[in-house]
Amino acid sequence: MNDTRKITAFIPVKLLETAQGYTQEGVTETLRIALERLAQSEWSRRMLELRGKVHLEGDLAELREDREFDEHGNVI
Repeated sequence: MNDTRKITAFIPVKLLETAQGYTQEGVTETLRIALERLAQSEWSRRMLELRGKVHLEGDLAELREDREFDEHGNVI
């Protein structure tokens, strides 16, 4: 993420103020967060489209051997 681009954007004031209220950050950081979440959301949508279409081989228990999990199954 070393490459950056300076842009000019016209954004509704209320929308930007609301977003900055959520992030508690400045304009640049708020826009960066929003764009990253949009990209992540699109990636997730595309991965869900593949559900059931890709067969993966491997032993799930073996893949989990080096990890610890909490009582909810989340990786610690």
